[in-house]
Amino acid sequence: MITGGQAVVAFLEAQGVERLFCVPGESFLPVLDALYDSSIRVIVCRHEGAAAMMAEATGKLTGRPGVALVTRGPGATNASAGVHVAEHDSSPMLLLVGQVRRGLRGRGAFQELDYRSLFGGMAKWVGEIDAAERIPELFSRAFHTAMSGRPGPVVLVLPEDILSEQTQRQQLSKVEVAESAPASEQIAALGRLLGGARRPMMILGGTRWSAAAVVAASEFSERWDLPVACSFRRQMLFDHLHPNYAGDIGLAINPRLAARLTESDLWLLIGGRFAESPSQGYRLLAIPGADGKLVHVHPGAEELGRVYHPILSCHATPGAFFQSVTNLNPPAKPPWSSSVPLAHAEYIAWSEQWLESPGHVQMRQVMAWLEDHLPVDAVLTNGAGNYATWLHRFHRFRRYGTQVAPVSGSMGYGLPGAIAAKLLHPNRLVICFAGDGCFQMTGLEFATAVQYGINVIVLVIDNGIHGTIRMHQERRYPGRVIASQLSNPDFAAFARLCGGHGETVERTEEFGPAFQEALAAEKPAIIHLKVDPEAILPGLSLTQLRGMRAGEGAR
Repeated sequence: MITGGQAVVAFLEAQGVERLFCVPGESFLPVLDALYDSSIRVIVCRHEGAAAMMAEATGKLTGRPGVALVTRGPGATNASAGVHVAEHDSSPMLLLVGQVRRGLRGRGAFQELDYRSLFGGMAKWVGEIDAAERIPELFSRAFHTAMSGRPGPVVLVLPEDILSEQTQRQQLSKVEVAESAPASEQIAALGRLLGGARRPMMILGGTRWSAAAVVAASEFSERWDLPVACSFRRQMLFDHLHPNYAGDIGLAINPRLAARLTESDLWLLIGGRFAESPSQGYRLLAIPGADGKLVHVHPGAEELGRVYHPILSCHATPGAFFQSVTNLNPPAKPPWSSSVPLAHAEYIAWSEQWLESPGHVQMRQVMAWLEDHLPVDAVLTNGAGNYATWLHRFHRFRRYGTQVAPVSGSMGYGLPGAIAAKLLHPNRLVICFAGDGCFQMTGLEFATAVQYGINVIVLVIDNGIHGTIRMHQERRYPGRVIASQLSNPDFAAFARLCGGHGETVERTEEFGPAFQEALAAEKPAIIHLKVDPEAILPGLSLTQLRGMRAGEGAR
């Protein structure tokens, strides 16, 4: 016989969970006690929102649910930010939440919440354990649900008294989920559509990818000589120096790529949903007809036809899809082949453009230095803000598993994402990009990194404003600036106070030495870059932006 708390930990161990992220709470003390004797490493975070983001990033990188453990009431509401990221980003995640004892439910007991109401619109499933003997059953359902179809977050609620109950130890096995694949008729139809196309484009996005699936996508693009683009913040799905790569479809898209997509007569969209950000506000494809040119391959049947009406739908994971089309052969000389080198050249020109910005710290030159010095397996993370545009445009992702970024556009994500990535890949360089506003959302997790020796390097790009909001204000309400100014601390000093390494960069030429010092310190580090607020976007200053009508300029 074991306790409910021990049953919870036993199931997590059987799934190969190596760590979980939590802020401790009295509502799940029996689980904490069971973890004392477990091989699972407990990472104690400073805020439940960051713990949930770390779990989400783990799921994003591994394809199996990252696990966060938070207490009832305020712990759960704090964690909701990470649950939203997991929902929007299609990441498998398990949030375990404490709950009041069963006999107190419905009375408004201390920190009691209706979790089905709270998380019902975000989570794929919200379940509550009603008896200790059902823990393996409901945890099995949670893992299957989180990983199946379009992955996402699952919330399991743990009443306090169940965790102390005695229950029979059960035999447990590791959860694996089905791989859906296209039918032979769909493969034949795809061959006919590609064979009749003049200007096709392959677009990669979403989740349920693996390193093998990424290789298979590259091989398929080579066999058919297809130009390839990656959806918003899914750039790690295709090598940017591959001759078939045409660029990323995100915010501040390359205008030439946008035009190429508009001119294309067949889109092969694999894994992604093509939501608001990549679709440029749902303007690139007509709704619902998708201009009669969309082939949509997605692991979640519910996403096929949800927004766009495809001419061909394939309910399949990316890996299973590419396995199914290995014998699909192209025409001898595809009519679009001559355009593929030009598409890649347009990407190269866009990513190599040398842009001067106001101020003494030139982010274009900072990115050039990083491109010259980073290993190809370095993992780069970011949250939300205009600063991320420099990363997305000028960094060349070469390998799968090197990008951790929120499609949801959640501020504060970069540092928790970097911590999760470094724990998964301790021997790889992990760099977090964060704006000053973005960093301060979850900046106390730097102390978490110091506590556990998680040696990430954080670039805090400080322009003293909420840059994205200021950009929109200047464009839509020029001269009427409100609520976007920030008075910031010395972030390098903050790093040192936490026990980490801190560097300050006030001129471009200081960045390289500062980065090398941070790397040599062999501890968590913050490099505080003081950037002119005028440098609002690559090639665009606030002064230039001011007075533009809404809808003009870069998004």
